[in-house]
Amino acid sequence: MLPASLLDQLLPAPGFDRDLFLQAHQQRLPITSIRLNPAKMPALSEAMQPVEWCRNGYYLKERPSFTFDPLFHAGCYYVQEASSMLLEQAFTQLLPQDQSLRVLDLCAAPGGKSTHVYSLLPANSFLIANEVIRSRAWVLRDTIIRWGATNAIVTNNDPEQFRALENYFDWITVDAPCSGSGLFRKDPEAIGQWSTAAVEHCAARQQRILSAAWQALRPGGILFYSTCSYSVEENEAVANWMITHFNAECKELRLQEPWGITATDPGYRCWPYNTRGEGFYCCCLQKPGAPSSDCLALKEKELHPLNKKEQALVRPWVSQPDAFYFSLQQTVYGWPLHFRSEWQAIASLLNVIYSGVRVGQLLRDKLVPDHALSQHGWLSESVSLLALTRSDAIAYLQRGAFSVESLEKGWSVVAYQQFPLGWINALPNRINNYYPKELRILKERPLE
Repeated sequence: MLPASLLDQLLPAPGFDRDLFLQAHQQRLPITSIRLNPAKMPALSEAMQPVEWCRNGYYLKERPSFTFDPLFHAGCYYVQEASSMLLEQAFTQLLPQDQSLRVLDLCAAPGGKSTHVYSLLPANSFLIANEVIRSRAWVLRDTIIRWGATNAIVTNNDPEQFRALENYFDWITVDAPCSGSGLFRKDPEAIGQWSTAAVEHCAARQQRILSAAWQALRPGGILFYSTCSYSVEENEAVANWMITHFNAECKELRLQEPWGITATDPGYRCWPYNTRGEGFYCCCLQKPGAPSSDCLALKEKELHPLNKKEQALVRPWVSQPDAFYFSLQQTVYGWPLHFRSEWQAIASLLNVIYSGVRVGQLLRDKLVPDHALSQHGWLSESVSLLALTRSDAIAYLQRGAFSVESLEKGWSVVAYQQFPLGWINALPNRINNYYPKELRILKERPLE
C-alpha cells in the first residue's frame, strides 16, 4: 500500500492524478526495456518495440533471463528503464554535435546513463564516470569495460572534489540519490523504506551535490538533473533552488505529445499512467556566461611510457599502435593520444580506478592480455576469435567446461554470435578459462 503522506505530497505536482496513480501501482504491469550498444549491435527481434525518444531503446514483450544471455555479458545492450532514456533528447538537442565535449556523470553507478551518454559523444570527446561509494565504483568500472568504452575514465571521488575542475565540463549528468518512489512498481519493498524524513534528507544531499557540480560546469554548459522520485521537494524544488541561488536557466526540450511526458515548472515528469515507463523527473540547467576554451592548469601525474621492448610486446595485440601506452604496477593501459596531456592532469587530481583500455600485464617478457582488451575495438584482428554455441557460451561465463572446434595453442578470444566474451589460453593438455572470476555467472543454469 502506498504511503498516504506521499499521496498528499503529490497533490500539487503537475500532472498528478491520484486515481490513475493508484491504479498504475495496483496493476504493476511489468515493463522491460533495453538500450542497444551502437558499437556492438545485435540482431533485432520482431518482439522488440522502439522507445520513441531513444534511437537505440527498445521495449521487450517479456522479461528474459538476462543472466543467461551471452549477449548481455558481451555488452551488446544495457537493461535500462525507458523513462530515463529521455536523457538522449536533452543531450542531442542542447549540445553541439560537431565538436569535442568534456562530459561528467557524477553519480554514475551502475552505469546506465554513463553508457548512454558515451554512445552519444561526438568524435574526440570523453567521459568521466564517477561514483563515490567504492563497491559501486567497481560495478561502474565493469559496466564501462563491458560497453567497450575507450574514451572514458572511471573515478571514485566525492562530488566536492570536482570543485577543483572549475568551469571544465560541457555537460554534467547528476542522476541524484533520491527516495526512490518512482520505482515502487518495480520494487514494492522500497515502499516500506520511504518516509517524508528520507525525502528531506535526500533533498539536502541533492543540493550539496548540485552545488559542487555547478562549480565544475563551464559557462554555457548543461547540467542534466534527474531523479526517480515523485516528490516535488526532490525535483522542482531542488531545480528552483539552483535557479535562485546560481542564476541557472532552465532549458526547454522539444518533446512529442504522444510520448506522454508532462512539462512542469521547471523540468519534465514521467507519470506511469501517461508514459510507458516508471516515475522519472529531469531538468536541464544551463550555466550563465560565455564558454571559454581554457585547458587544465594542473601538474600532470607522472606516468611511465613503455620502452621499445615493451612496445614490441604490446603491438601484436592492439589495433591502435599510435596510442599512448604506459605501465602502472606492471599493468599496461592505453589512452587515445589526443587526450594524453589532459588525462594526465585529471589523474593528478582525481582517484582514477580505470581509464582508456587496460591491455594486460607484462610478465616475464610476455603480455598476458586483460579481459578489458577483449571487449574493446582496439583488439587486433590478428587475434583468433572462436565461436561458441549458446550452451557453451554460458558454460564459459560460469567458468565451467565447454568445447570449441579447431583450437590452436595459445591465446584466443571466445565469442557468441561474433561478439567477444573473453579470453582462453589453450595449453597442450587443457584450456585455461580467463573469464574474470568476479564476473562469472553464479546461478545454476535453468532447464531449457
